[in-house]
Formats: sequence, C-alpha cells, structure tokens
Amino acid sequence: MRIFTALIPVVFILTWGCSSRVSFDNGSLSTGWEADMLGNGFESRYVDQGTDYSGPVRSAIIRHSSECGDSLRRGVLYIHGYNDYFFQKEMASRFADSCYSFYAVDLRKYGRSILPGQQMFEVRDMSEYYADIDSALKVMASDGIDSVVLIGHSTGGLTASAYVNDRKPARVKKLILNSPFLDWNMGPLMEKVLIPAASWIGGWIPDISIRQPQDSSYAESLLRSGFGNWEFNTDWKLKHARPVTTGWVHAITSAQKKLQRKADIQVPVLLMHSDKSYLGADTSLIKRADVVLDVDDMEKYGPRLGRDVTIKTIPDGIHDLILSMPDSRENAYETMFCWLSNGNLGKYK
Repeated sequence: MRIFTALIPVVFILTWGCSSRVSFDNGSLSTGWEADMLGNGFESRYVDQGTDYSGPVRSAIIRHSSECGDSLRRGVLYIHGYNDYFFQKEMASRFADSCYSFYAVDLRKYGRSILPGQQMFEVRDMSEYYADIDSALKVMASDGIDSVVLIGHSTGGLTASAYVNDRKPARVKKLILNSPFLDWNMGPLMEKVLIPAASWIGGWIPDISIRQPQDSSYAESLLRSGFGNWEFNTDWKLKHARPVTTGWVHAITSAQKKLQRKADIQVPVLLMHSDKSYLGADTSLIKRADVVLDVDDMEKYGPRLGRDVTIKTIPDGIHDLILSMPDSRENAYETMFCWLSNGNLGKYK
C-alpha cells in the first residue's frame, strides 16, 4: 500500500495519548430508514455504536432492495476500503437486478458515519469494526435475509476476511474479495524493519502521527472531473491522503499477520485482482493497473485464507476492480455472478 513511500526517514509527529481496548457490542439503531444521498431506490440509517477512545462512534447502513421479492432471502453486504465510503451505485444495481438485496456499511469514522471532531479512518484493532458488521447483518436478518454474500474491497477485504475468520457468522455463506489488503506494498526495509517497528510502537502509543505522500493521481484517475468516469464526495474519499497513526499501522499489521499465519475461513472465497501492479508516473497505466497494492501478495497469501479459495485475475483492472474501464469492470461482474451461481471458475485463472 502506498502509505509509507515517503517515510524514509520515517517522520513521527507525536500527540500524546494512551491506547485503550474497548469491547464493542451490537449497536442500537438511532434512526429509521431515510432517503439516501445516492438517490432513487437507496435508503440509509445510522447505528449508535457507543463510545471508544475517541468519543461517540456510529456506523451507517445503506440498502438497495431487489425487485425480485423476498422469496430468495439472499443479500450482499459490501465493506469499503481505506479512504473510502460506499458510492458505487452501479454495483448495487447489478446485484439487485440479479435478485440480491444489496446492503453496504460505512464503517465508523468513514463517510456517512463521520462525526465532528473525529480523526477520519482511525482504528487501533480491526475487531472494532466487527460491531458495525454485526449491526448490518442484524438489520439484514430483520429484513428477512438469511443468506449473505460478504464483499470487501482493499482494507475492507482485510476487514471482511478477519471478521469471517474470527466470528464465523452462520448467515455469511460466501466471501468475495476485491483486491484485498493482505500485505504491505513496500520495499524490504519498510516491510522488514520500519513497519514492524511502527506497529510495535502503535501497540503502546497509538497516537503518533505518520505523514503520507501527497499524490492525487489515483483519485484523479477515478474522478469524472479528472480523467475518470466516477463522481464521489472528496471530503470523504480524499484526493490527498491524511496522516495515519501508529495505532492504525498496528491494527492493519496485526490483522494481516494473523491471516497469513493461521487463517481458517470456512466459507468459499473468491479473490479477484488485477493482472499487474504499477507504482510509476505513467497516467495511462494508472487506469489499467493496481497502483495501490502488489498483486503478487494477493497470489501468495490468498490461498492461505481458507479451505476453498478461488483466485481470478482481471486483466487491466485497477485497484477497485468495479471502477475499472468497461471491459475489465464487466469481466469482474461476470466473474462474481458466475462464481456465485456455480463456483466453477477453476482455482487459478
């Protein structure tokens, strides 16, 4: 992940604070369904998730119901990545048209869930997000859905994998990973020395701030106002990355190491990624490669996630495959729906 490429030497900006581990139980619904900002057919509601080390926290649930009726009792729950939120209307419509009621969660401190004064995206243990996912699954159950496909993109793929591995929720029947963040995309010095050091420090002093490189090329490759095809709220999905903390590094690294060493996901997994990664400056390749993560890491660690893992390469896909150029995007959708129908993609293609 291109978070620490400018951190040689590493710059720590110290803000004093102490780490606290908080037990996160299922939250309580704090609003009823209301029309969502995405427009016709989309609804959202908030869930009060209590308080953590930063004060009150909440999550948001978004839904787009299928017109097929409730007879199939099946749905999708989507988990966004880092510096992200749910805005992918096309994905919701594609699943709804295929008779899956579609739900997404904006995790605490992201997107719709951000509260005044919060540090965006901050987390100290990935299990903090489990209550947000639990709440969404509970809402889906109350809507009559008892068979759920969990989908996670990038850091959301890491979160979804950790959640299914740890919780083994009965209603989650399949897991789809869209370019999951299973390992850092750094050089040997960063991955072997500096990131482990920052992670260790983060377990004790989680509030040390770490600057990130200010590169807006990926955002510009997506935005219609740049040279992309999409529109999103750049106050929630920032063009320029904000600092992360040592606590955040600790949370990510700990979840990755656990999955790399002793994952036991018991539901079928589909892992999709681009055919190439690219960290250069050629803007033409930004629209045809993963410019955030290393696809070789996904090939390496993906098979370790569980007993039934299918890995599919999407030629010319970008980091978020469903925001790729039309041919690659359609390939990703066809892969997902074919796998959901019969699972017969072969293990490696």
